[in-house]
Amino acid sequence: MIRILTILLSISLILFNWVFAQQTVHQSEEAGLQYLKYLPQDYESASDEEFPLLLFLHGGGETGDNIEMVKKHGPPKLIERGKQFPFIVISPQNPENKLWNDAALKQLLDEVIASHRVDLSRVYLTGLSRGGFGTWRMGIQYPEMFAAIVPICGGGTPSYAQWLKDVPVWAFHGAKDQVIPLSRTVAMVEALQQAKGNVKLTTYPEAGHDSWTKTYNNPAVFEWLLSHRKPRKDNQYSR
Repeated sequence: MIRILTILLSISLILFNWVFAQQTVHQSEEAGLQYLKYLPQDYESASDEEFPLLLFLHGGGETGDNIEMVKKHGPPKLIERGKQFPFIVISPQNPENKLWNDAALKQLLDEVIASHRVDLSRVYLTGLSRGGFGTWRMGIQYPEMFAAIVPICGGGTPSYAQWLKDVPVWAFHGAKDQVIPLSRTVAMVEALQQAKGNVKLTTYPEAGHDSWTKTYNNPAVFEWLLSHRKPRKDNQYSR
């Protein structure tokens, strides 16, 4: 009997977490992007509280118009499995098989921030593979937006890295990556170091292209993001 009650309790906890970890599908007509939105469990009840926001950019394999594909990796995958985050998590889908559209992402962020209770000092950005490239590029294009970024197995233009020197960066890459070589991340990190930026690199010696699973499964990554705040006077948004 005790064993049955224990099993029922476990099932109830799983269902409870699942119910409160739902992602809803939305369409931004202005940005031309559909996206998944996750709200923290206490978002509705804490009506006077502002929440940090995390923008997640998927890789090339999840491109298209099937929004379910975005749940394949990263925070959307973890949320689908019941993980609860303290962030508002926005996970758009790149509709075309090419690099992320920076202007469209900026438009989407503007819309979400205008319509939600977002802590403007804690807006974060992360992405993997093609989304890793997008993370580097969005950080460089709009450094005033982000309190910290986490690019995974991506790359960028080292000569522009100086624009990121005031944004904390934690980069990740697999040493055996045959799709995007480790040197692409190393070049960005070294350029930021030369610009006296706040940057660190974690390399997985045995990992190939998939350096994101281990990264997103590490709670310290999200704790690191939340440890950074951007002074509101340095942020482009105001209320």
